[in-house]
Amino acid sequence: MFEVSVEVNTARPKLYLNLYWHMHQPDYRDLATNQYVLPWTYLHAIKDYSDMAYHLEVNPKARVTFNFVPILLEQLEDYTEQVKHNKIRDPLLALLTKKNLTDISNSECSLIVQSCFKSHHEKMLSPFPHYQRLLQMYQLVEPMMTNDQFHYLSGQYKADLLVWYHLAWCGESLRRTNPVVQTLMAKGVLFTHEERLQLYDVIAETIAGLIPRYKALMQSGQIEISTTPYYHPILPLLLDFQSTLDAMPDAPLPENKAYAGGQSRAVAHILSAKKAHEHYFGANPRGMWPAEGAVSHAALSLMAEHNVSWAATGQGVLANSLQKSQLSADNKHDYLYQPYRVTDGQNDILCFFRDDQLSDKIGFEYAKMHTHDAVSDFVQTLEHIHASNNSSQSKIVSVILDGENAWEYFPYNGFYFLSELYEALVNHPDIEMTTFSDIVDMYQSTDAVDAGLSVPILPQIAAGSWVYGTFSTWIGSKDKNLAWDLLCSAKKTYDVVMAKSKFNKRQREAVERQLAICEGSDWFWWFGDYNSSDSVASFDQLYRRNLINLYTLLGQPIPETLHHQISVGGGNADNGGTMRRGQE
Repeated sequence: MFEVSVEVNTARPKLYLNLYWHMHQPDYRDLATNQYVLPWTYLHAIKDYSDMAYHLEVNPKARVTFNFVPILLEQLEDYTEQVKHNKIRDPLLALLTKKNLTDISNSECSLIVQSCFKSHHEKMLSPFPHYQRLLQMYQLVEPMMTNDQFHYLSGQYKADLLVWYHLAWCGESLRRTNPVVQTLMAKGVLFTHEERLQLYDVIAETIAGLIPRYKALMQSGQIEISTTPYYHPILPLLLDFQSTLDAMPDAPLPENKAYAGGQSRAVAHILSAKKAHEHYFGANPRGMWPAEGAVSHAALSLMAEHNVSWAATGQGVLANSLQKSQLSADNKHDYLYQPYRVTDGQNDILCFFRDDQLSDKIGFEYAKMHTHDAVSDFVQTLEHIHASNNSSQSKIVSVILDGENAWEYFPYNGFYFLSELYEALVNHPDIEMTTFSDIVDMYQSTDAVDAGLSVPILPQIAAGSWVYGTFSTWIGSKDKNLAWDLLCSAKKTYDVVMAKSKFNKRQREAVERQLAICEGSDWFWWFGDYNSSDSVASFDQLYRRNLINLYTLLGQPIPETLHHQISVGGGNADNGGTMRRGQE
């Protein structure tokens, strides 16, 4: 048990801790072919989404908030339907079940070897000697393979490689509780087709059980689940490109001055997200994580107008907003650890702000530390915040980060870290794990003042995101602006065709869905030389393919520019230490 050495101070208000895990994957389907072109949704499902639920199930006193982006939930449901109807549309997952791997095509061989070594080698490949040997064997024969000829790789080699790749992506909870996974890891080599099918069944069962597991945790009151505008668009940019200039006054903008019809598109993403949340969890979401924590006064007001009670974003946005509002922010403890009320005069919303230091420590520093030291550092930081509070106001600390990709950099997928962290927090006398809606309820209650809770009004919001407090990750560079201009051109074509088209209801829904996919934030995130060339190439191609699909559905000619690469990348994808993407 993790022990804390702190005396209870009954005179000082409690410290409330909001742990907020954001779960997101963009749509990896090519709707023209109805095939998945990247496997990250189902891989994260069996690793991170499964493990994160497990840690709450075995720590029933721990309380946190999860955010599920609707397009991720839709894909999880889609994988379940694929299994149910025995029509797997993810080529990598389908190969796991293929009986004869000896006579598969060169493209299928290439998919296996190009995919199955794409993981964090130190934590996900090197710990497994059999998996490591498969890599060493490939490195030996790779120079002898020309023109994508894979004669040196036997069917058994490909079978073992597929099994080990999926075993490496299995979450630690599966490794510790599932007998099939344990048996296969112990065997290590010469996996049979029957054993591959057994592993496939584990994957299918895990994915199918995820949404019910999180729904059960929500219904028990242990977790809160919030949502995000459906296809994860940057709402402030849909509403107004000029909002970029709040935090980046000298940023170049796209040639198009605005995204035509952005207001109605933003509303459509919000309403469809609420409808999806009701479908998956049987309740209306009270909170919303705007994609990438991207907010503006107009975007927050739009969410409030549609009965969203709370939202959250980054610390940099708050600092910029206080400066814009000419309010003092000299003392961190006087401004960060409380929510603020944002109002348009008719509709109010509570906005919480991320503690960047604590959040990024989990995301990027604690993986390099011994578990006990990392948990101790986290708890002691909270204790310092609590001890520094000389006011009668309770402090509310919001720790917000990507809930998927950080864990592969931890030993054992963060198993020991999360276990000890939850245990330390639930047993701490001065820290209360809570959810954002709990705080909203406390502020709205009649005894809020007695509890030391108040919420100041934030007169102005400086538009920005949780990355640097700006939109620089999504707009303002040559490649990103070109991507926006391509989208703007497609949207203008969409508006003209839809205004005079005779599409039936099903056709109109398909076209609107395709447009919504193109509006997602991830495409713009990946354009830039700070990302690896391979990852940029994958997303560049998928983005252009989605725009091509939109023109095709509209029955319009494909612009020549969509056949040319937008960005080449060239770096690595830490992007300032805020998020990691699963495909690195």
